[in-house]
Amino acid sequence: MTALLAALVFVTGLLPVMAAAATVTVTVAVMGLSDDTRYASRRLEQAFPGHPHGRALDAARLAADEAAVELEVLGVELKIREVQVADAQGLPAALVQLKAAGVHHVLADLPAPALRLLVQLSPTALGGAMVINVGLDDDALRGEQCAAHLLHTSPSRQMHSDALAQYLAARNWRKLLLLQGPLPQDDLQAQALSRSAQRYGLKIVQTRSFKMSTDPRERDLANTRLLTGDREHEVIAVADSMGEFARTLPYATQWPRPVAGSSGLMALAWHPQWERHGGPQLSRRFFKLARRPMQGQDWAAWAAVKAVVAVLADDPKAGMAQQIKRLRSGGIYVDGAKGPRLSFRPWDGQLRQPLFLTHGDGVVGVAPLEGVLHPTEVLDTLGMDEKESACKQRP
Repeated sequence: MTALLAALVFVTGLLPVMAAAATVTVTVAVMGLSDDTRYASRRLEQAFPGHPHGRALDAARLAADEAAVELEVLGVELKIREVQVADAQGLPAALVQLKAAGVHHVLADLPAPALRLLVQLSPTALGGAMVINVGLDDDALRGEQCAAHLLHTSPSRQMHSDALAQYLAARNWRKLLLLQGPLPQDDLQAQALSRSAQRYGLKIVQTRSFKMSTDPRERDLANTRLLTGDREHEVIAVADSMGEFARTLPYATQWPRPVAGSSGLMALAWHPQWERHGGPQLSRRFFKLARRPMQGQDWAAWAAVKAVVAVLADDPKAGMAQQIKRLRSGGIYVDGAKGPRLSFRPWDGQLRQPLFLTHGDGVVGVAPLEGVLHPTEVLDTLGMDEKESACKQRP
């Protein structure tokens, strides 16, 4: 009996060591630029609506902390690693280091040129990779510039504009004055708004250009009363990727008209005043960690890690190609604290998700709106549907 007890004690003592030896470590790299203008001190101080208020790292760490117990049961340890490069030219060297560390999951919080280069390099450089875009709404990355290993938890530009158009159509506010800035991103945003207006029966009665300038000769190009002087419109839609002009527009128009788009009524991936489906708890956990309110870009990074956790939980031994295929099949679901289960679209790698129609103080609606229909999945009424998509690459 004494010998048996001694053997049991010996084996019991070995169990933690055996469990530790069986644990698989998965590292998720959060990649950004150290000099990214979106995170310049002045931009963060300005805190324009819909813009990042901080780096994606905080939200990624929060999601990893939340999943620790679930993954521990499966013998998986998830680690978050921050990677910052000075510019796009630093990506190859960074990928060499990630490959040496066995990293295959990359959350990309990068400007568009750097993200495109990362997508091009990562399959070979990492020996197979999953890249999740958490910071860009660029429709081209979901279209002609898509890639089989590129996923998106950040909503697309078209998803944002479709959500706005659904809400305006539901309110029967159908005549739009479109104010468009001079930047290429402003033009792309205006194009998305135009497509959405056509989809949902809205009419852009006039398009006018604005420009922020210190030149006295161009002062009238940012005069909100002059730009909004005609009375035919019911809503002012503003396409301002920087946000500086858009912020000055609400309550500064010639006639009493609601403002939508880059200020006023906005479609966002997250709002800290979302009060349902575990939203308050998520916002509080994030605020406790980051000491700032959760924004849409934070939610996208959090959801990206949740997606990695979901596919690991589905099959901890699956290889990278299998993981990407399972996520893009639409069969892996993510709880995004928005209500419905979320899944990735097979045709462009975009995470299906509701969007919040918000103003500065709260949420006034959730898109897709009640009554909006789709043959198979109502969330696909936001953004490019399969027949419209220019993306032809699938895993």
